[in-house]
Amino acid sequence: MEVKRVHDTMGEVIIPEGAYYGAQTARSLEHFPPVRGIMPLPVVYAIATIKKAAAEVNAQKGLLSAEKARSIAKVVDEIHDGRFDDQFPLSIWQTGSGTQTNMNVNEVIANRGNELSGQTLLHPNDDVNRSQSSNDVFPSAIHLATLLALREEFVPEADALVASLDAFIAREGETLKTGRTHLQDATPITVGQEASAWRTAIDEGKRRIVEASRELEALPIGGTAVGTGLNAPEGFDGDICAVLSRETELSLRPLENKFYGLSMKSPVLRVHGTLKAFAADLNKIVQDVRFLSCGPRCGIGEYRIPANEPGSSIMPGKVNPTQVEAASMIAFQVMANDFAVTLAATSGQLQLNTYMPLLIRNVLESIALLALALNGLRRFLFDGMAVNAVRMGALLDRSLMRVTALSPVIGYEAAAEIAHRADENDTTLREEALKSGRLSAEELDDLLDPRRMIGR
Repeated sequence: MEVKRVHDTMGEVIIPEGAYYGAQTARSLEHFPPVRGIMPLPVVYAIATIKKAAAEVNAQKGLLSAEKARSIAKVVDEIHDGRFDDQFPLSIWQTGSGTQTNMNVNEVIANRGNELSGQTLLHPNDDVNRSQSSNDVFPSAIHLATLLALREEFVPEADALVASLDAFIAREGETLKTGRTHLQDATPITVGQEASAWRTAIDEGKRRIVEASRELEALPIGGTAVGTGLNAPEGFDGDICAVLSRETELSLRPLENKFYGLSMKSPVLRVHGTLKAFAADLNKIVQDVRFLSCGPRCGIGEYRIPANEPGSSIMPGKVNPTQVEAASMIAFQVMANDFAVTLAATSGQLQLNTYMPLLIRNVLESIALLALALNGLRRFLFDGMAVNAVRMGALLDRSLMRVTALSPVIGYEAAAEIAHRADENDTTLREEALKSGRLSAEELDDLLDPRRMIGR
């Protein structure tokens, strides 16, 4: 492999001949091997977006030539096109401020810009990093990357699953079935009522995540090293947020207290908390489906799930709830990620949180995993799920808890006696109620009609 020598303030290092990154990236690769986790590209792209916006503002303020600003912008556009993804190889497990990744981006932009211009036009620190510090760039990139991932990955999949559930309710919702509490028979409901809880959980969970994420629209950029804004020109924070808003189509604004923005990560923690709550609801939904579709012959078997793949290497014809299991594992991983995010947010020292790579790694993973789960559940579960109306009707007919409708007429104790006798004799409620002599056949048919018990 051909190599070349490059230098930084600590001396010379050797890097591959074709590399666009520089000495500081090489030192990070040496001291922090990229094992089990490379800095997510959405973070790199967010940092690059900040560099382009900073160059534009610095040029407006006379701190950077128009030629340099154009060169930075051109390289950032190339980065966003994915042309240099392999030039960002650094490990998650690096300095907790993300300084090495910030410099990795600075070096690639400077070296590629110099290549394009045919001269030493850009310096990674003096030009690409002008008016910035890793300490305000990286937390701002965390906000941007999270907001963009939610908008582009999570929200579309959540909306699509809500639409799938709406379609399921429209085609199957009128079917009557037995409700259950404590895993015991309860009063009747419809399929639509049962599924409406799932639909609302997805839609409401998405709404709360989006609502919490609006706090991330306030960026600490302009705080530079410790929050004072040293080496950033007056008005830099507002101007760069305006440019970033235009570039990303987000509603971004400067964070008022940048000391808070650099040292505290509770806004990100709050967003991930809503992701954890969403994962908890998602796990409850898929466990409901697992339970109600178990069988098909020897379980409850009220729902028929799609047969996506063979379920057993030894039992022919077996179908397993694989999408349920995948989504449940994802939910558990998101809950585990929340613990890591919590530890990262509660740590750090004085004017800087130094656990930011860990934090954003887990946030982005949770968003991506939840989007994956929602996609799979929509395409391979709910779009093809059907009800077993015969099974639902048979179970409903044998349910003892329709006796609840008799209680206001004959009293709680008399109704309970009828239910106990039906259970002991393995008969129906109607049979035992007729034997009691308390109600006529016509009265029973009216009172025990499940359509009267579903709240409409």
